[in-house]
Amino acid sequence: MESNNSKYERAKKRVEEEKGFYRHLTVYIVINILLQLFYSGMFFNFDVLGNAPWWVRYTTPFFWGLSLLVHWIYVFKGFRFLTFIKKWEDRKIQEFMNQEEEEFSNRFRENRNS
Repeated sequence: MESNNSKYERAKKRVEEEKGFYRHLTVYIVINILLQLFYSGMFFNFDVLGNAPWWVRYTTPFFWGLSLLVHWIYVFKGFRFLTFIKKWEDRKIQEFMNQEEEEFSNRFRENRNS
């Protein structure tokens, strides 16, 4: 049975991960609004991009948005995937422990027979 302390620690970690996502989202929104204002010439009386293609002003929001999507998947949907990884790790650890125990037993038998 799990102790309340370990449940509390997992819940606290989950809250920290969600807070991290919301900070990431806030910074994404603020910075991209400022970038779009900068690109539009709001801070200067000229077009900042000059002869640059139109898509230049959307590359940062697009690629940063992809990383934000990955962060969202990790925080809100990824726990099922992480559970799978944890189970896999546990199985591999058990497999290596069994293998090591078997090798030890074989060596012990060989030494006894010698």
